[in-house]
Amino acid sequence: MIDIPLQTLSLFLAASVALALAPGPDNIFVLTQSALYGRSSGIMVTLGLCTGLLVHTTAVAVGVAVLFQTSAIAFNILKLLGAGYLLYLAWQAFLAGTADLPARDGKGRKFGKLYLRGIVMNVTNPKVAIFFLAFLPQFADPSIGSMTVQLLVFGGLFIVAAFVVFGAISWGAGSLGEWLQKSGRAQRIMNRVAGTVFVGLAVKLVLTER
Repeated sequence: MIDIPLQTLSLFLAASVALALAPGPDNIFVLTQSALYGRSSGIMVTLGLCTGLLVHTTAVAVGVAVLFQTSAIAFNILKLLGAGYLLYLAWQAFLAGTADLPARDGKGRKFGKLYLRGIVMNVTNPKVAIFFLAFLPQFADPSIGSMTVQLLVFGGLFIVAAFVVFGAISWGAGSLGEWLQKSGRAQRIMNRVAGTVFVGLAVKLVLTER
């Protein structure tokens, strides 16, 4: 059994929600599909993306647990690679401009294809696996129990947060899509927030001890 402190869980959930809200390929895709084809289509894409996250969570939980337990060199290499990638994400976020979002055209899509596309988009994106490698271990503590179990718990919580945020985006896609389309300033603010979060996570990761 593990006993993850409530403060750690709360911090992790807050960070997960902030990261899910930050403009990126997944939530922009959910937003555009919902705006184009309706809320149900966005929900199906969200379910597919979250299913893909289950694959990454399992892979990271098993692999990172082994690295934590057996190799200090591998841990430090992973830590530096993760921090470097987070800083790269921050750099991209700070330099990002505004995105052109398509308007609703009234066409529909089959739910099965949308669900499958969400899975494929997520599973075949190596950046998601690298991000999980950089993000999840920061909140795990070997002294309180199994690293594998802790990482699975954090991965599960991240999936829940992503589903809630993406589901909300799907539900409000009509008004939200119009707002983001009209407000370049809103997009820029969200990108700056995302960049700041990534820098903070990179610093925390570099300071993490095995």
